[in-house]
Parts: sequence; C-alpha cells; structure tokens
Amino acid sequence: MIKQDFGWAVNAIKKGKKATRSVWDDKDTFIFLVPGSSFSVNDSPLSNVYPQGTKIDYTPHIDMKTGGGPVTPWSPKQVDLLAEDWELVP
Repeated sequence: MIKQDFGWAVNAIKKGKKATRSVWDDKDTFIFLVPGSSFSVNDSPLSNVYPQGTKIDYTPHIDMKTGGGPVTPWSPKQVDLLAEDWELVP
C-alpha cells in the first residue's frame, strides 16, 4: 500500500474515506471526517445543558475510531502532521 503525508490523508477523509497510520499498533484504529450539521435539542444529554428546541450548529471535525471500539474527537500531534505513513483503510 502506498504511504502518503497528512495533507493527502485530510483530502481523503474529506472525500468520505478513512485514514490510518501504519505505526498505529491497532489496525482497527482510523480517523474520519464528521460533517457539519444543524439540529434542535430534543433529548439528553444536550437537553441537560440547553432548553428543548435550541438550534445547535455542529461544525465539521475529525474523529478517531479506536481499536477498542469507542469513537473520540481527535486532534493530530506534530508527529502525525509530519508523518509520511498515512494510508487508506480498505
């Protein structure tokens, strides 16, 4: 599989692909783009913070699916930004 830089990985996830680094130990770990959206609060946990019906604008962001299963917000470290071992998840 061809390895690429972080800019390539960002462009790939913008197109709906999933990207991973070859040095990540768990091969089920990858990043993906969560597109922006708008919705109205109608249930917890947000209804515990905002009144029902409040409009929420959800901005696009990158999440990581971890090998153990949970999905978490992800922010790259400098080593990720400079790495040249990015590849697509089949």
